[in-house]
Amino acid sequence: MSLTKPELSGNSGDAPTELVIEDLVTGDGPEAKPGDTVEVHYVGVEFASGSEFDASWNRGESIEFPLQGLIKGWQDGIPGMKVGGRRQLTIPPEQAYGPAGGGHRLSGQTLVFVIDLLGVK
Repeated sequence: MSLTKPELSGNSGDAPTELVIEDLVTGDGPEAKPGDTVEVHYVGVEFASGSEFDASWNRGESIEFPLQGLIKGWQDGIPGMKVGGRRQLTIPPEQAYGPAGGGHRLSGQTLVFVIDLLGVK
């Protein structure tokens, strides 16, 4: 598995209105299931601009959390992924932080995450 921070850029064209799941690397370890706790490295960018808003890589360590505590795009997009895999999720606002004006700085934004699955519990 490549343990280097992925580079993402902005996208031209219309943002998708549904969750888009793309496996960049297929893992061969245990499969994540709904309700699991996952250990990941990730980068998140805004769809149109490619502006990075968060990345575990910048903190120098992976992060672990229960799937049910995450945005819907992650809850729906990570199950089925296998440890050792790298997956790109393109998440419309309704499955991220809600419509514009929702109170979160990313409300109304389509988000793109590249997630490396390091472990599941």
